[in-house]
Amino acid sequence: MRLLMTCLLSFWFLGCSKGGDSGSGTTDVGPSNLSVTPTVSTDNSGNVSFIATATNAVSYEYDFGNGQYQNSTTGLVTYKYTASGTYTITVKAKSSTGKTISAATNVTILVALSLIWSDEFNTAGAPDASKWGYDIGAGGWGNSELQYYTNRTDNVLVSNGTLKIIAKKEAYSGSSYTSARLLSKGKFSFQYGKVEISAKLPGGIGTWPAIWMLGDNFTTAGWPTCGEIDIMEQKGRDMNRIYNTLHYLGNSGGSAIGTSYLIDNVTTGFHKYGLIWTSARLQFLVDDVVRYTFVNANNLPFNQKFFLILNMAMGGTFGGNIDAAFNSALMEVDYVRVYQ
Repeated sequence: MRLLMTCLLSFWFLGCSKGGDSGSGTTDVGPSNLSVTPTVSTDNSGNVSFIATATNAVSYEYDFGNGQYQNSTTGLVTYKYTASGTYTITVKAKSSTGKTISAATNVTILVALSLIWSDEFNTAGAPDASKWGYDIGAGGWGNSELQYYTNRTDNVLVSNGTLKIIAKKEAYSGSSYTSARLLSKGKFSFQYGKVEISAKLPGGIGTWPAIWMLGDNFTTAGWPTCGEIDIMEQKGRDMNRIYNTLHYLGNSGGSAIGTSYLIDNVTTGFHKYGLIWTSARLQFLVDDVVRYTFVNANNLPFNQKFFLILNMAMGGTFGGNIDAAFNSALMEVDYVRVYQ
């Protein structure tokens, strides 16, 4: 992993409390001469060491520019950034009487991430059981969906270097359609980083493919409290429109937050669907181009581990009515890669 960082050490004072007469004849002296010096580690760890000094200061509060904070009585702090970007670090020095002065510096960080987990789908047969499990069954899945999810090779297999999820029109266990839903729950989950999935999407009116994630606490907290990150959703009736959506308490279902846009040839060629996820923001990409940015916050569920899900639903509240002439549809995934 290669780490390139440039620090722009331009400081400016944001505010200063002036000392004055306390009324008892004692001068209430505030801090002064605040300086902040960042030093970037060269060991590819992402660590930045900060030294803050000020006259008459007894404590320092660091705002790292990404929603994270830290206090220090010495002014010495080490912090690890996990994503590239330009961050404004603000330091507030405080005197023993509560007077404060602030200064800030910009730090521009470029981070080359390392691959921590992947599936290249190079081994023919069933998907790798060490990486993927299945949701099995019907019942609508909370969205009035019409398929029965199976783990049969009729619905899911690896061949010729791609994962194939196949939706079929067939009578099966009381349902009129079958498909598959794979998930890494209990096998792999992660917090922050970059996800990239190369996929070719199905056509056919009524199909609803998705590449998405749920919080690890889904079983205990339930949905939408656990949080849901939809890296890619598409519906066959509007096949070139891609949806990026986030669901969480107070903003879920029809009130979820997100966007949609058109991408050419999603059913005839492979495209890279990605997510860059930090404590500060979630950026959704197609073919390495950022298409949507969501601002993260400490009170949102997007600051815990999430697991991956790949599936193709049929019909439902999003997929809509299914074409009477529908027989089958194919979703192909070339690879899934996670970086940190």
